[in-house]
Amino acid sequence: MRLLLAEDDPLLGEGLKTALGREGYTVDWLKDGQQALQALTTEEYVAVILDLGLPNLDGHQILKKARAREVATPVLVLTARDGLCDKVTSLDMGADDYLSKPFEIEELFARIRALIRRSSGRSQPSLRYDDLLIDPATHQVSKKGKPVPLSNKEFSLLLYMLEHQGRPLSRSQLESQLYGWDQEVASNALQVHIHNLRKKLGKKLIKTVRGFGYMVP
Repeated sequence: MRLLLAEDDPLLGEGLKTALGREGYTVDWLKDGQQALQALTTEEYVAVILDLGLPNLDGHQILKKARAREVATPVLVLTARDGLCDKVTSLDMGADDYLSKPFEIEELFARIRALIRRSSGRSQPSLRYDDLLIDPATHQVSKKGKPVPLSNKEFSLLLYMLEHQGRPLSRSQLESQLYGWDQEVASNALQVHIHNLRKKLGKKLIKTVRGFGYMVP
């Protein structure tokens, strides 16, 4: 699943992109506030990690402008500003969560999972679909109680499609959730992942929407 990381600290940004990538997220990392606003209002993300002290447009301005344009993407403010006023202002401007630096990476992961869970309307930490049980925290998938190993890309694709169950998803939309701007994508990469999921979890799990894409019915 695809995240937007708006952070101008090169060391922290690189570290976060690497850590989030290992968790299976596709990360678009931007260091400029104006560019971050443009991406947030034109691309689809499951969540945004937003620093307040960005050049050209700060985090509060990004929040204000994005929410005024009715962008509903969940936003986690990640900043060194830990004063009560900054927290209250961020939340009142439309942030969904606030985490002060320094922080533990596992807490950041948990907060992102919570944002995604709430935005999809789920109350339970795990997802159930027919005889499947999916745990986003551990990346474990079981079918009829038996574990099924998936690659990071397969797990991310499965989770995204289950979060959008019943909704046809285009090929380009699915590819954008799996591959970032700086990654080359083979023409058949998505089809390979779909094939592997069907092989491991059942042919009826994912339906082909002819001429458009795929969906979990």
